[in-house]
Amino acid sequence: GDVIHRMLTATQYIAPLMANFNPSFSRNSTVQYLDNGTVFVVQWDKVYLQGKEDMGSFTFQAALHRSGRIVFGYKEIPVPVLQISASQHPVKAGLSDAFMVLNPSPDVPESRRRTIYEYHRVELDTSRISSLSAVEFTPLPTCLQHQSCETCLSSELTFNCSWCHVLQRCC
Repeated sequence: GDVIHRMLTATQYIAPLMANFNPSFSRNSTVQYLDNGTVFVVQWDKVYLQGKEDMGSFTFQAALHRSGRIVFGYKEIPVPVLQISASQHPVKAGLSDAFMVLNPSPDVPESRRRTIYEYHRVELDTSRISSLSAVEFTPLPTCLQHQSCETCLSSELTFNCSWCHVLQRCC
């Protein structure tokens, strides 16, 4: 993609395994997804690394649950992830989020400067990714999980929850 796409994919991702995969190498290679309303699953099945097809095929998936849980499942990881070259594409696994702000450029008033702010990242230790393994992320509790004023105000979360009568939400 263009520069913006590359900048955002470097900072906004849910990646069970990000590398230079080539899903078009084999007719047996697929990237499929399923959404049943409770869980959204993306599966990379029998995908190969570009130019390193002799390493073998990789099969893994990411499952995003409505509850906020995220599960990365690794069925086939034919080589240690640390052996995958990052020269053509970053190699990483984990979660990251960011946002972009368009600011007027001080040099050219009619143009805008894009600034990306990454505010959270969870990186997996890629040396621990192996065949027949999984990683589960569970969301931390927040004020938003409380549905009534009573449960909101009696919450024992570390951040002081308060009830907003206008929004009828705990925040």
